[in-house]
Amino acid sequence: MTSIKRRGFLNGSAVMLGGAMVGLPAPASSGRSEASPNPPELIGLRGSHPGSNTYAHALAWSPDTKTRAFERATEHYDLVIVGAGLSGLAAAYEYRRAHGADKTILILDNHDDFGGHARRNEFTVDGRRLITYGGSQTLVEPYAAGPEVMRLFNDIGVVLDRFDSAFDRDFYRRHGLSATTYFSAKRFGKDVVVRHPFTNYYNFIEGLPGQQVSHEAAVSESPLSPSGRAQLLKALKAGDHLIDLPPAQRQQYVSQENYFTYLKEVVGIDDEDVLHIARHSVSDWSNAAAELLTVEEARDAGALGFKPVAVYDPDNPYIHHYPDGNAGVARSLVRHLIPQVAEGNTAESLVTARFDYGMLDRPDSSVKIRLGSTVVGVKHNGDPISSDTVAVRYMRGETARVVTANHTVLACYNFMIPYIVKDLPKEQADALAQQKKSPLIYSTVAMRHWRGFADRGIGLAMSPGNRHQVAFLDFPVSMGGYEQPQTPDDPCVLQMISCPYSDEVGVSRASQYKEARHRMLSEQLTDYEKDIRGHLTGMLAAQHFNFDRDVAGITVNRWAHGYAVAGPGDSARVGRQPFGRLAIANSDSAPAADAIEAMRMGIRAVQELKV
Repeated sequence: MTSIKRRGFLNGSAVMLGGAMVGLPAPASSGRSEASPNPPELIGLRGSHPGSNTYAHALAWSPDTKTRAFERATEHYDLVIVGAGLSGLAAAYEYRRAHGADKTILILDNHDDFGGHARRNEFTVDGRRLITYGGSQTLVEPYAAGPEVMRLFNDIGVVLDRFDSAFDRDFYRRHGLSATTYFSAKRFGKDVVVRHPFTNYYNFIEGLPGQQVSHEAAVSESPLSPSGRAQLLKALKAGDHLIDLPPAQRQQYVSQENYFTYLKEVVGIDDEDVLHIARHSVSDWSNAAAELLTVEEARDAGALGFKPVAVYDPDNPYIHHYPDGNAGVARSLVRHLIPQVAEGNTAESLVTARFDYGMLDRPDSSVKIRLGSTVVGVKHNGDPISSDTVAVRYMRGETARVVTANHTVLACYNFMIPYIVKDLPKEQADALAQQKKSPLIYSTVAMRHWRGFADRGIGLAMSPGNRHQVAFLDFPVSMGGYEQPQTPDDPCVLQMISCPYSDEVGVSRASQYKEARHRMLSEQLTDYEKDIRGHLTGMLAAQHFNFDRDVAGITVNRWAHGYAVAGPGDSARVGRQPFGRLAIANSDSAPAADAIEAMRMGIRAVQELKV
C-alpha cells in the first residue's frame, strides 16, 4: 500500500524529555513541524494531537503524583485564561470590553493551535488552496444568540447576513447530488450505494435533497436478507405507531422509553442488520449510540424509523458556516485581541489571510496566547476568600513555569478542574466530576476531483458499516476571496465523521466513551488511512476513483473529549460557581455542545469574577 505523504506529520520518533523533574511524564512529540509556522496546514493526526494531553492525562490517571511546590512567578497579568477555545477567547474579549483595552491577559492552551474544537484545516492540491474545518461546524440559530453575543459578533466583524449569499443552497441539486446510504461489503457482504438516506440526518445540510427512489426500490437494492428487507421497509413506513395513545401518555412514552425497545416491541424490528443501521443512524447529532437514547431523543436526532422533517425553520437555516467552520469566528476573535496577527478587520476578510503565529506571544503585547502550555495547578495566594492574586502553574515542553494574575478564568475541560484546583469545595468538585464528553473524529480528505461522487449522485452517504458513519462533500461556501469547487473536476474536501461507539451494544455511555477513547488514541494514522481507503474505494466506481491517484491528503481530527454531555441534575450549575478569584467557562458549564453557548459561558464567567 502506498502511503500518503504526511507533510508536517510526526517525524517518526518521540522526544524523550526529563519529565521526572516536575513529577509528571514528558509529552510525546506534538506532531508540529517547526518549519511550518501555520498549524492549519499540518496533516496527519490532529485535533488533540499526539502529546497535547500527556500532562492532563497524568493528572487524571495518577492524581496522587507528587509535584514540586509552585516555582517563583516570573510574570503577572490582570487575567489568566486557561483554554484558547471559543469560550476562552470570548472571555478575553469581554474582560477587555468591561475593564479596558489596556488590561493584560495571558491565554494558555495545551494545543499547538487556538480555537479548541473550532479547528481549521488547510490543504494545497495542484496549486489550489482548500480551506475546511476539523471540528466545530456552524453557528446554530445565531440570531437568537442574545445581546451580549450579538455585540461580540458586531465588534469582531462577524456579519451574519453575509451567509445568505455565501452559502450556495442550490449546489447539490444543480449537480444531481443527494443523500444516499453506502452499504460496505465488509459489513453487509456487498458494496452498494442506494439513493436513499434511511434517516433524517441529511436535513442539516441546507439544500441537500433526500431520497431519490421510493422506499420499496431502495430496500430492494439493499444487501440485506429477505426478512431484513421486510423489516427495513417496515421501519421506513413506521409513522406513528403510538397514534392510539392519548397525547399525554404518548409524550410520556417517547420521553421515557428506550428507542431500541420501541423498535423491537412496537415496530417489530429484530433483524441484526436493521438494528445495526438504526444504531449508527444518528451519528454526531447525538452523544451516544442510538440504543441508549429515548424514543424522543432518537426521533429528534433523525434516527431510522421516523418521518423526515425539516431540522431548522426557515428563519434559522443551517448556513452560518465559514469555509473553516467556527474557526472563522475564533480567528476573528484572535485578530480583535491581537491586531498584529493578520490583516483584515472582519471575519470574512480573514478567510484567506495568513496568520503570523509569531505575534501571538510577544512581550510587548497586552494580550498573549501561549500555545503548547498545559496548566497543571491553580491556587490562590492565601485564603481564597481574601486573596488578591492567583498563581497558575503550567508545563511547556519539559519546563514548569508559574504566572500570577488578579483573576483567572478556567475555560478548559471542566472535568479536569478539580485536578488542577485542589482546594475546591467538595460539592463543587463532585459536580465537576460528573462531566462527560463523547468522543468524535472529524477526518478531512483532500481530493483532486469529485467525479466519483457526481457519477453516483452522492452528496452525503450514511455509512453504517464503516468507522466514519457519515461522508459528505464539504459545505458549498464562497466568501472572502475563497471559492467553493464549481465542477466535479475541481479539487475539493470530503468531510468524514466518526462517532466511535463500543463494539458491545447496550453498555453504558461512560463505558462506551472510555472504550472509544482508548481505541481512537491508540491507533496510528495508517489505521485511519486504511479505513478511509477501503471506505472510498468500496463506495466509488473504479473508473472514476483511485485512492493513490485522487487523494491528496488526510487530516484526522481526533477529539477524545468532544461533545459536552449533561451531568445529573444541577451538576453544571453547581460546578460552574465562581471560587474566590476563579470563574469557570467552556461549553461544558452550560452544558451544551454549541459554539454560541461556549462564547456565552466565557462572557458569563468574566461577569462573575470577583472585583
